[in-house]
Amino acid sequence: MLGTVLREVASIVTPDTILAWHRKLIARKWDYSKWRGPGRPPVNEEIAKLTVRMARENAGWGYTTIRGALFNLGHVVARERVRNILKEHGIVPAPERRKRIPWSIFLKSHWGCLAATDLFTVEVWPRFGLTRHYVLFFIRLSDRRVHVAGITTHPRANWIKQIARNTTDPIDGFLLGTRYLIMDRDAIFTAEFRSFLQQEGVKAVRLPARSPNLNAYAERFVRTIKESCLDRMIFFGERSLRNAIHEFLRNYHRERNHQGLDNRLIDPGDEVGVTEGPIVRRERLGGLLRYYYRRAA
Repeated sequence: MLGTVLREVASIVTPDTILAWHRKLIARKWDYSKWRGPGRPPVNEEIAKLTVRMARENAGWGYTTIRGALFNLGHVVARERVRNILKEHGIVPAPERRKRIPWSIFLKSHWGCLAATDLFTVEVWPRFGLTRHYVLFFIRLSDRRVHVAGITTHPRANWIKQIARNTTDPIDGFLLGTRYLIMDRDAIFTAEFRSFLQQEGVKAVRLPARSPNLNAYAERFVRTIKESCLDRMIFFGERSLRNAIHEFLRNYHRERNHQGLDNRLIDPGDEVGVTEGPIVRRERLGGLLRYYYRRAA
């Protein structure tokens, strides 16, 4: 009888289908989910966000420390739960986090003693045809002040080394008070250049290859000077280039509002804040750069 039934079923479905039915019947027999309790409640979203925030803002805090910090805020969380939350968000344990200081934290912790350097090029028409000029500058991250250290058609090792001497001069060097100098891996920043800076107390922070975003302040300055000035002019000789850069820097420091400085000037003059008197327009480079202020009565 059973064999006859199996032969009839086999003519309709495959053996794999029969086995699948068999497994489902067994699973249904031992399914106690309707009597199962809700289990451990999910983690409160606020607690999870706090846990992740504490771990990211404090590289040295382990699971137990974070658990204690949460308790201080009125949240009772098991150490294992803290570990699971961080694991779900891809955050490694504290010993590993100590080895990987985020770039944002590095910048904030050294803000007052950080500067960056970079090169940009400008094409100039001298007497004997189009020539590329290299402009090397430094920028302080804290106040956005810029110093153009040199302009040359041949950026050689001796040239860059002399710039290192000038900018670390103990009396009026631009890098006085700077501990870290951010730079890319351009060949102009030679080992001798970096070694000289190190002797003067300035550590070179070399960025990974092809990572301009990590030198964003210097890159932003290059974009600003080119869009506002250099790309809108044709230069006949190095002297005209130097004059344009000089005039732009005067505008950049004294007459240009900077969003990163709460939309203020780097070097505000006496006319800033004057509310009475005629409005005067100051022009540079034939009106390419303009500044409006009130002339005190």
